[in-house]
Amino acid sequence: MKFGKEFQSQMVPEWEAAYMDYNYLKTLLKEIQSFNQRAKANSSPRGLKRRLTLYRAFSGLTQRQNSKNNRINRPSKMRPQSPPNGEGDIEDQVILVNAVEEKGSREGRYETMFMMSTDEGGENELVFFRRLDGEFNKVSEFYRKKVEEVVQEAELLNKQMEALVAFRIKVENPRRSDWASEMTRLASNVAASAATVAASAPSSARAAGNAQIEMSSKEFPVEILNHVKMANAVETPRSTIKSILRVDKERELSFGREELRKVEEQLQRAFVGFYQKLLLLKNYSFLNILAFSKIMKKYDKVSSRNAASSYLDMVDKSYIGSSDEVNRLIERVESTFIKHFSNSNRSKGMTILRPKAKKERHRTTFSLGFFTGCAMALLVALVLVINFRKIFRKEGYGQYMETMFPLYSLFAFIVLHLIMYAANIYFWRRYRVNYPFIFGFKQGTELGYREVFLLGSGLATLALASVIANLDMEMDERTKNYKAITELIPLALVAFVLLVTFCPFNIVYRSSRFFLIVCAFHCIAAPLYKVTLPDFFLADQITSQVQALRSLEFYICYYGWGDFKSRQNTCKSSDVYTTFYYIVAALPYWSRLLQCLRRLFEEKDPMQGYNALKYFSTVAAVLLRTAYSLRKGSFLWTMALITSIIATIFSTYWDIIIDWGLMQRNSKNKWLRDKLILPYRSVYFVAIVLNILLRLAWLQTVLNFQVSFLHRQTLITIVASLEIIRRGIWNFFRLENEHLNNVGKYRAFKSVPLPFNYEEDRDR
Repeated sequence: MKFGKEFQSQMVPEWEAAYMDYNYLKTLLKEIQSFNQRAKANSSPRGLKRRLTLYRAFSGLTQRQNSKNNRINRPSKMRPQSPPNGEGDIEDQVILVNAVEEKGSREGRYETMFMMSTDEGGENELVFFRRLDGEFNKVSEFYRKKVEEVVQEAELLNKQMEALVAFRIKVENPRRSDWASEMTRLASNVAASAATVAASAPSSARAAGNAQIEMSSKEFPVEILNHVKMANAVETPRSTIKSILRVDKERELSFGREELRKVEEQLQRAFVGFYQKLLLLKNYSFLNILAFSKIMKKYDKVSSRNAASSYLDMVDKSYIGSSDEVNRLIERVESTFIKHFSNSNRSKGMTILRPKAKKERHRTTFSLGFFTGCAMALLVALVLVINFRKIFRKEGYGQYMETMFPLYSLFAFIVLHLIMYAANIYFWRRYRVNYPFIFGFKQGTELGYREVFLLGSGLATLALASVIANLDMEMDERTKNYKAITELIPLALVAFVLLVTFCPFNIVYRSSRFFLIVCAFHCIAAPLYKVTLPDFFLADQITSQVQALRSLEFYICYYGWGDFKSRQNTCKSSDVYTTFYYIVAALPYWSRLLQCLRRLFEEKDPMQGYNALKYFSTVAAVLLRTAYSLRKGSFLWTMALITSIIATIFSTYWDIIIDWGLMQRNSKNKWLRDKLILPYRSVYFVAIVLNILLRLAWLQTVLNFQVSFLHRQTLITIVASLEIIRRGIWNFFRLENEHLNNVGKYRAFKSVPLPFNYEEDRDR
């Protein structure tokens, strides 16, 4: 792999703009190279068949005596080069790099003086060095800023560790008389951490850091726990109610083993997250220094000069090339974590700090191909069975479509959603959208598109097999009498899917299943939990699965109160079923409405209020459409049509303008947005048109389109499937916009809540 592609692949996606623009600098070098090649071609005589040296004038045997004068008077492309260390006569140097002090910049900016600008084509090389300086100053300033941030965070973690050691001693040795001396002994490593942080900090902050160390060493043994309170970092319904009642979120320390375990878990997560930041910063420094080395070597090769040594000497002496703060913090974090969180077991500690990257397994690819082939074969078999046995013309066809078809369509909706999600993951990865960070997946546990597609193909295989088994048992004379078993096949499949979903054992991607369950519970209890992106993203997915929820409701009614042995049910005539038919349709939108109100209450963002209004209009449209489908009537039709049109316009505008960030009039990419990930702008316009058309599909239930060759349940399933496809398209561009917002703010890490609050922190 060429360095340019490897450099691109190892970038932190959210910091991409802060890396050296290697490709653009390569473009400038290609311009220099092509100019030199043209100049060389123009200077060569044409029509000569012999080698050029044979046409040179004979200078005589006395040339050596006049060589010095000839060298001085004759212009030459190759000037004397600068020595490797940048020292020597100024006339012998290609470049001079100077540090220019600027207000607001601690290190200043570096400017390169190109000494050969008067040479033919020198203006191209001058442009190259100006851009090179700009890239280096950008990289160096960004790195310094990030290092200062991690140094400040290290100071906070140091204070948290002091409190943890005191808390641990208090819990594990509450009656010891030598409590103070034990505290001092166990705190020695924490004091060393503070010393390292102070040494790593900028020189202006070291004096304050040293003073803080002296103060902490005096106060630490006895008094530290008197200045600390426990923070309720975990958002729960109880904490939400307390915040509404304006009850203090902090509480006095309770010295118990359960509290100690929670504190240790929180601090462990904080240390792991901090360590990942340090590794990314170290990798950022290494990659950029390597990129400058590569580009300067290419410059020397293209221009036939020797400027790389002087420039790289400056890079080595600069802040990004000489600072050792990150390496020191990495060593201190490793030693502290291994001692305090893995019981001095280095192997265990490093496994937690540096989890292995997830590898693609061959058995996943094999299983994916196997189940995909099985699903396609079963689908072909199902079509053949329907055609050869002429099921559409049989007497019980209408009854089958009203009862069994809604049961099996549930799996079609789930499989289609999984396929769309797998496609989303594939394109997110291809275009470097950092979806694991956006969703907050634990490193190494996120599912790839192969795993998701494997789940979809496996479920499709089971569903199609059960449909064929159901039809075969019904038409076979030998099994025709076992109607109870035949009709229970869909219920058995649903039970199996639910069993796997809630299985507590470490099988079938347990961490992903539990993450899904937690997010789903947060959606159900929407106003009582702090709204995060995974929560409202899942709630949006559920709004596109209303028909699947109605199928689940039908499962309960059909097998709970219906006569499933004879395919008879009174669901539609039941008032309870009708009531829940309304509730199930409106519940996903109502959940999103409550999430928006929660965010409006917390963030004071008026856009959340408008978003809540959008979902309220959708709730009204859904309820009126449901009422019209059950009761008919011209008044209900008119109200359903009006509310559906309003909700469609509102939702379409929100999708394209707010969620996708498109249709910006003054954008660099006209009618799109300034930054785009996809290379083809036409894809965005196609997505806009598809979103509008698929949004209009749900008006079918109001306009009551009839297709003669399609059963009513089939048409409902098709419309529901179109909405799932629209949601899949929406997913990609919604996350693309979120990713670009993170990139614009260089936001590559999520804040980790800390367990302790100090008095000075609360005052500040």
